[in-house]
Amino acid sequence: MRAHLRRLLALFVVSSVLALVFLVSDRPTPEAPPPPPPPPPAVVTMGDSTLSGEGAGNYTPGTDGANGNWCHRSPAAAVHQLQLPGSVKRFNLACSGAKAGLVGLEPHPNHPEGSQARRLADLAERYRITDIVVQVGANDDPNFVGVLNKCVGAWVARTPGGCAEQLRQEWPKRVQRMQPKVLAALQDIRTVMDRAGYERGDYSLVLQSYASPVGPGIPPELQDLSGCPLLTSDVKWVRSTAVPQLSAGLREVAEQVGARFLDLSRAGYGHEACTGGKAAPETEWFTRLTVDWEALKHEKRAPHAMQASFHANATGHDQFARCLSDFLQNSRRQAVCLPGPQGSLTAVPPDVAAERASR
Repeated sequence: MRAHLRRLLALFVVSSVLALVFLVSDRPTPEAPPPPPPPPPAVVTMGDSTLSGEGAGNYTPGTDGANGNWCHRSPAAAVHQLQLPGSVKRFNLACSGAKAGLVGLEPHPNHPEGSQARRLADLAERYRITDIVVQVGANDDPNFVGVLNKCVGAWVARTPGGCAEQLRQEWPKRVQRMQPKVLAALQDIRTVMDRAGYERGDYSLVLQSYASPVGPGIPPELQDLSGCPLLTSDVKWVRSTAVPQLSAGLREVAEQVGARFLDLSRAGYGHEACTGGKAAPETEWFTRLTVDWEALKHEKRAPHAMQASFHANATGHDQFARCLSDFLQNSRRQAVCLPGPQGSLTAVPPDVAAERASR
């Protein structure tokens, strides 16, 4: 009898389990939640005035002196003119006057916005960074703006030999002292991307050099305070010696950190400030001596009244963006910005650029 009860009990348990299985299996299986959408791609520019948009005007609110912020970011800056798919986000962290320390992970940089690399870290978490373009170094030991001011002073004083005579021996040393600072900034950018989980092949790190804002061909009537108060000998030194040496120093840094390098040292040839004369200023890609007379009336703005002088204008930023777009779309490690058949800048392989220079 007991055996019979045990069999009935076992049958009851099995029947209950089968009924439960049937009920559960008869219900629709809940669908798994869809995976989160991938973060949107983004391009980031970092560094100083050439990438911030200095000289183009129409500066973004908050970057034209508010709370001591003189970054002068413009909608005409190169990053906003790059030829990119509409899905790519664009971020301009560059700031006029920035030195390498501000670009890197300086813990307490003396600037209202703080470290650019720390701001990059936030973007790297929220977006898929595909390209980081950096242009920095000219405001460090080379003090390129100070050099141009010194050259203007040599024109005023008619100094024998001009500023070139005073700087010729010192300039290569300045470039050499700059190099480890730019290297440290680029290494900090690599560190930020490593911490965010990026592999080196996930993004492109590009270091750009600088274009000469002045060159031979300034007509005498503009070689004064109305345009470009510079001695001819100094203009030749800036374009033919100082800028190429600065570019060569930055190229060495790019190679050390494994970054791509875009050489802008010859990008402005024929379009420098004042070279269009009084007849064709629209052919120039750089601002002439520029004074914000209204700013001179205000104590805090007065020191920045000439900040836009000898920087790329809106046309210049557009041309630099064309060359950068060309460079980002190919896989070359290095290239030189030179005019193409239609006169606009393109990214040319270094050997082709060298061949053109030798003609």
